[in-house]
Order: sequence, then structure tokens, then C-alpha cells
Amino acid sequence: MMKLEVNSAAEMQKIGAAIAQTAQPHDLLLLNGDLGAGKTTLAQGIGRALGVKRPVKSPTFTIVREYREAKLPLFHMDFYRLENDDLSSIDLNSYLAEPGLVVIEWPQVIKADLPSEYLQLVISRVDDSWNSTKRIVEFKPQGERNQTWVNEVLAKISIIK
Repeated sequence: MMKLEVNSAAEMQKIGAAIAQTAQPHDLLLLNGDLGAGKTTLAQGIGRALGVKRPVKSPTFTIVREYREAKLPLFHMDFYRLENDDLSSIDLNSYLAEPGLVVIEWPQVIKADLPSEYLQLVISRVDDSWNSTKRIVEFKPQGERNQTWVNEVLAKISIIK
């Protein structure tokens, strides 16, 4: 398990960019963290690095936003408002079968429906001052591909910094 300290939205987006630049088709990224932790900010970094021209917004009300025009198609999901684990409105498996990157915010809601291999990021706030933008990003890879992915992301981030 690896942890990174992040001190700004710009740094969070750089992590997103490193994730995008090392992602492969069929990769699954889970983002855990409280409201306002920086999940969507990270997703914006991913989208920008994949060449998405339109704004990457939180899909809280639409549940899924598709960015098929990206270098690697990006499927950004947010299950915060999903009722009773009801995935009937979304064919998650068909998204996972597509050669794109699936990013899920609030994945704990659909834990039972997730494959066994993924990369999970847990983003925590560090409130050491009233205007703190400090976060800890914890990488929790499941499976060999995702362990490799984390190593590639961390190598890229050290180059960016």
C-alpha cells in the first residue's frame, strides 16, 4: 500500500494525468473519499490527459458520463445517489467490457457487483489548518496488473513533480 501527500487541486490533477498516461483498456479505477475530498478533481486530471475537450463534471445526477472521444474512452461513474444498490439502469458489465477506462466514485455502494481486480484510491482530507487543501491519497491495487499500474503511476508522478 502506497500513500502520497497532495497539497493542491493542481497536484491532484497531476496524479490524475499520471493515471491516464499509464492506463490501459479495461482498467478499473475506484475512487473513495468523503464529499469534497477531490475525487472529481482527480477525474478531471484524467480526462484532460486523455484529451477530453469538454468539462469533466461529477456524474452525481447522471450516474454515468461517457467521454468516447478521449484517446482511451473514459467512463466516469458516480454511485453516490444510487438507491439500494440498484444497478438495473446501468449495464456496468458492458462498460467494463469496452476497451476504455472506467472510473467509479462511491464504489462501496456497488461492491458486490465489482470485479475482483481494480485499482482503488482512498482520498482523505488532512485538516491541519482552516483552509487546508492537503490530502492523503492511498493506492490499494487488487491484482497484478493494478500493482504494475501503481508502480507506473508513481514513477510518472516523480517525473512530473
